[in-house]
Parts: sequence; C-alpha cells; structure tokens
Amino acid sequence: MMAALFRMNCMQSLRRGLTLMSSKETTIYRRIATTPSRHDEPKEETKSIKRKWVSYGFSQKSEVEDTHALHQTMFVCVTIVLVIGCTVMAYLPDVRGKDWAQREAYLQLRYREEHGLPPISPNYIDPSKIILPTDEELGDTEIII
Repeated sequence: MMAALFRMNCMQSLRRGLTLMSSKETTIYRRIATTPSRHDEPKEETKSIKRKWVSYGFSQKSEVEDTHALHQTMFVCVTIVLVIGCTVMAYLPDVRGKDWAQREAYLQLRYREEHGLPPISPNYIDPSKIILPTDEELGDTEIII
C-alpha cells in the first residue's frame, strides 16, 4: 500500500515538473471557483500565473534574449570550434616532415639493396673527425660492443 502511494506521488511530481519545463506558453491560467451565492450561479475567475524562469546567465532581464544567446553560444562552440576545428586539424599537412622522412628512408634502403650496398655505410662519419680516448684514459673501464 505504501509503495503504491509513493509511486503515485512520484508520478504526480514528475508530471508537475514536465509541465514546468515545457516552453509552449509563457503563462498558465488556473481557474479559481468561489463559493456560490444563494441565487447566483457559481462564478469562476481566471488568474494568470507567470511561468518560473531560471536564467542561463546571459541575460537577467529577458528570457527570449537569454535563450537566444545560449543557442548562439552553443552553436558557435559545438559547430564551429569542435566540428570545423577537428576537421581542419585532421587535414593539416605534415608540418614536421615525418611522412616525407620515412618515405625518403624507404627509397634510400631500396636504392642501396638494388645496387648491392650495405644499408648504412661504415664510413658514414669521417673517421678522421672521431676522437677516441686512449687506453690509458679508459683504464679498467669495461667496453661492451
């Protein structure tokens, strides 16, 4: 019994929340019945109740201006910055030349293999420019080749 009452209360509050969130009308009319007089028919008066509005932070005075500014900002952020920005970054040229360097290395290896040369020349650096330490400077240091 208690669970059924709880579910009913939740459903009613959910319906009330959904009517507050709908933006179809700016004012909601509620009928208030007064107690009937002796000889008169019951009179009903209509009071207009303004819908509650919580600002998005763009305008505190106008709901229309606030909503428009929100939609404009979201359009600019999502469409222009994210979509167009990611597209531009995806199609940027290779600024560091990584693709070119790798392609050039494969071409050099292919050329050397076709002409019977070693992949890297043993004299890539001129041996006269290399200064090695003497045996006395090395001392007991272990040399691993």
